[in-house]
Amino acid sequence: MGISDDHPGERTGPDPIRLLAIRDTPLSLDEVFAAVGDAAAGGTALFVGTVRDHDGGAAVDGLGYSSHPSAEAELRRTAEAITEKYPVRALAAVHRVGELAIGDLAVVVAVACAHRSDAFDACRELIDVLKRDVPIWKHQTFSDGTDEWVGA
Repeated sequence: MGISDDHPGERTGPDPIRLLAIRDTPLSLDEVFAAVGDAAAGGTALFVGTVRDHDGGAAVDGLGYSSHPSAEAELRRTAEAITEKYPVRALAAVHRVGELAIGDLAVVVAVACAHRSDAFDACRELIDVLKRDVPIWKHQTFSDGTDEWVGA
């Protein structure tokens, strides 16, 4: 279902939530982008989160993500809230768990809307709420041998 451009809040058409997953395998930009393809969408915003080589001034060697068993259900609730708030034509979100190396894709989200401003706003809120509310935790290993949990 989507929100009607003429009647905000009115649900029409197929479910805009096209792809949601938490995976222990590499993520695909092509898969996420293809999932949000929609002939009525004039704008598609895509966010890619990658593992960086530093955090807070310290060098990072790698990290691992783990998730609570409720994480996929929370991801769905997050996606549903975004599709209720914005006129989303299509939405996709995937997050990786397990051990990741520098440069690996950790999360990919995309939102397609009739207009670019809605796509940008919905995509930004989707990733912000996902990072805040979905129980996925990051364990960073630093070059100096120390480590820390983030979001736990």
